[in-house]
Amino acid sequence: MGLFNRTSGTRTATVAAPAVDPSPAALTGTYAIDAAHSTIGFTARHAMVTNVRGAFTDHEGTLVLDGTDPSASSAALDIRMASIDTGNADRDGHLRGADFFDVERFPRMTFRSTSAEALGGADYRLTGDLTIRGVTRPVTIDLEFNGAAKDPFGNERVGFEGRAEILRSDWGLTWNAALETGGVLVSDKIKLSFEISAIRTA
Repeated sequence: MGLFNRTSGTRTATVAAPAVDPSPAALTGTYAIDAAHSTIGFTARHAMVTNVRGAFTDHEGTLVLDGTDPSASSAALDIRMASIDTGNADRDGHLRGADFFDVERFPRMTFRSTSAEALGGADYRLTGDLTIRGVTRPVTIDLEFNGAAKDPFGNERVGFEGRAEILRSDWGLTWNAALETGGVLVSDKIKLSFEISAIRTA
């Protein structure tokens, strides 16, 4: 069944979204990240035995795609750190505080790409500067292009999935607690994940 359907009595008609030219050159343009249909997520190891997942729910960004020369593409992302959500109010409050993100002093995390490359097929790699708590360090994001479509409202969309791994200590996020059984409460390695839907603006 299609994502968008129209029902009349006992009959259901599927409304097909208009097609978008799939050639890379046709996708060249500027796109705004649709925060309502995108997810900026992360995973951390907790107490050495399980994973805690969360996301930042308030963010905005821009993609500039060059379908003819992917190396000329770029991305910019701004994340409001107070929007962190791990599903636990006490934990989120701790993460917003001075032990971790200190959102009163550092309200935003930003990413600005410095290079892009095509790896073949639908795979790409984006390298850029990630700034957290006033510290800027390089990070590499592996991306998969999910395709393009025109939605029923006439918006031309592109979609990407991305992933990266960082060590939070590289950005000065060093708070931890030792476990009686050995190890620490929160892993240094953090897995980042990106589910991006972006709308063409130019």
